[in-house]
Amino acid sequence: MKKNKSIDVIGPVQEGFDHILTEDALTFLAALARQFRSQVEALLDARDMRQERIDAGERPDFLEASREIRNGDWTACKIPTDLRDRRVEIIGPTDRKMTIKALNSGAKVFVADFEDSLSPSWENIVRGQINLRDAVDRSISLDTNGKHYELQDETATLIVRPRGWHLPEKNLLMEGFPIPGALVDFGLYLFHNASELDDRGAGPYFYLPKLEGHEEARLWANVFRFAEQSGVVIRDRIRVTVLIETILAAFEMEEILYELRDYVVGLNCGRWNYIFSFVKKFHSFPEFVLPDRAEVTMTTHFLRSCSQLTIKTCHRRRVYAIGGIAAQTPVCDDPDENQRALARIRVDKEREADRGYDGTWVADPELVPIAMEIFGRAMPGNNQIDQLCEDVEITADDLLQVPRGKITEEGVRENIRVAIQYMAAWLDGNGCIPMNDMMEDAATAEISRAQLWQWTRHATGILDEGSNISPALFRRLLGEEVESIRSDVGNTNFDRGHYRQAAKYLDTLTLDSDFEPFLTTVVYDDLD
Repeated sequence: MKKNKSIDVIGPVQEGFDHILTEDALTFLAALARQFRSQVEALLDARDMRQERIDAGERPDFLEASREIRNGDWTACKIPTDLRDRRVEIIGPTDRKMTIKALNSGAKVFVADFEDSLSPSWENIVRGQINLRDAVDRSISLDTNGKHYELQDETATLIVRPRGWHLPEKNLLMEGFPIPGALVDFGLYLFHNASELDDRGAGPYFYLPKLEGHEEARLWANVFRFAEQSGVVIRDRIRVTVLIETILAAFEMEEILYELRDYVVGLNCGRWNYIFSFVKKFHSFPEFVLPDRAEVTMTTHFLRSCSQLTIKTCHRRRVYAIGGIAAQTPVCDDPDENQRALARIRVDKEREADRGYDGTWVADPELVPIAMEIFGRAMPGNNQIDQLCEDVEITADDLLQVPRGKITEEGVRENIRVAIQYMAAWLDGNGCIPMNDMMEDAATAEISRAQLWQWTRHATGILDEGSNISPALFRRLLGEEVESIRSDVGNTNFDRGHYRQAAKYLDTLTLDSDFEPFLTTVVYDDLD
């Protein structure tokens, strides 16, 4: 264990870690934690209290107290040159190979992810910081499997997505308690790279995940001001984009932008976490049961409404609206299925471009040219910010309209498979996995296990043929899917993996009387 004056480093300090976990860097983390950890805890308590009010029947609505902000004539801060063209952004974990490939992909932005697509093992977190430091100073390279990877002359702009407020970092303790993971990811990246980025004419840019309201945005703004006052970063260099990926944040887009107006340059419509949030917030109510995940597309009314409101809000405040990620991935071994997957991706990206988004997300370098071509055709300039969408009027009822559709046995089985295989991979240190031509990450795993809880809780006649999803039926299907996974991966790989452990977690998460807010916080204790 490494000791700092204020922080105990519990995780093993491997070769190279000392260059990230320096005394000065840990002192800065300690200052952040000392100033803001209690505020993070208070906000998490406020989330719990808000959930209790929703469980008691309160429905979200636009805030009456901040009507003047929504009606006010104000705009956000200036957008820096290297963030003015964001038509295609590629997102992925911070491993070395992905970082190089993403920066070289031809996308305008690489979203280096410490959150949903990264399993936050101690090694992944610290090595991710090493990789980003090397990317910023352009020394990053990799030799693996007979191939050499290094940066091209022209690379994507780097934006870092830290963990959400709810995730701790158990390997860094101050006064015996974990530091919030968000402060760790933000603080280490900022400390080691702000000066180099400034020398290169760039800045420390961040994506802020899973905010549930403007008070959480205000906390981030205070963190940024504290960092500026500490001298770690020059004032007016930090820029952020906020993910609108919770149902509560959808009602406070204007207020979130206002709190962050000195830093914010855009909002992103994060579809998968948004669906999960919808299930999570209204898990107690049978009238909010969603159909199979495959049927909850961006054409459904509540998701389309959030999308339209995001674009209108952003353009009114002169910031960018970025579209979400399509989960389909290229299929290498089946040309016909590959063409069908690419066709679905094209439809999704064309819809986003036509609606007025200023950019979109992809998860695979092969999809960058497709998205670039679509947005290049629809958006010859750097953005569509002059599309003000003044005819768009979105009400609370629009955002809360529940889509109708079937719940099938195959949908139940698919959710079981995704949840088990994702949790098993996550425990093995892998935060995103391709499954059935889809890229599954924490968000899609959260939807899967949340729907299973919802469906077994509100079981009466819920399947499309009119039968119930009882605990007994769930456990039978769980057992069958576990054996199917064993057959697919083989006995040796099954025994080496974390599949049994994942199945036990899923059984508990599904049948427990209480709904767990995040599976990642439940499973985190078993992650090395």
